[in-house]
Amino acid sequence: AQQTAHLTDEMANEAKRLLDALGVPWVQAPSEGEAQAAYMTIKGDAYAAASQDYDSLLFGAKRLVRNLTISGRRKLPRRDEYIEIEPELIELDKILQELQITREQLIDVAILIGTDYNPDGVKGVGPRTALKLIKTYGSLERALKSLPEAEFPVDPLEIKKMFLEPKVTDSYKLEWRRPNVDAVLRFLCDERDFSRDRVTNALNRVLKAHEQHAKQASLDLFFKKR
Repeated sequence: AQQTAHLTDEMANEAKRLLDALGVPWVQAPSEGEAQAAYMTIKGDAYAAASQDYDSLLFGAKRLVRNLTISGRRKLPRRDEYIEIEPELIELDKILQELQITREQLIDVAILIGTDYNPDGVKGVGPRTALKLIKTYGSLERALKSLPEAEFPVDPLEIKKMFLEPKVTDSYKLEWRRPNVDAVLRFLCDERDFSRDRVTNALNRVLKAHEQHAKQASLDLFFKKR
């Protein structure tokens, strides 16, 4: 069976602790992380949602970045092979214009093909057929009347509602701070045996970038006041 990763509460809390030490803000999503990230792009608080899951677009993310990795490689499922990958930027508006459908209709198409909530989709319906059905009938509700044998593990209209009305929060503050060097070294090197030299070199690069950004922000503020 294909390996899966399960994120525990302990792992999540440890990630938050490291982000705090690095001065990087984090957001606790009340439900789906992709839904929260999408909401933040809609508000203009984030440029894009980074995920391998296209569901981010169904939640309304203005932009989706896929294949965002450090190594530039990805392991193939169930095989001891790697492939070279490059980051991919997908813009929701362009997709909708190319397909000549609305975001709600994109959700309809996805439900027919299969989402995280109904992975198998409708038997015998692929991307082209799903798009044709939605363009022909206009909506999932009407398209389903032509598919009387379609089966769903969850009410398809409830799935649609999950994408259109996801649980999100405004309870967050995006404020980047200077990394706490001692806290980062303690977390990575003292507690987890990372190389102190490698971590220190990486921190020096981060600190340099942080200082440059702070100087630029001060200059921008100075000229705005004038």
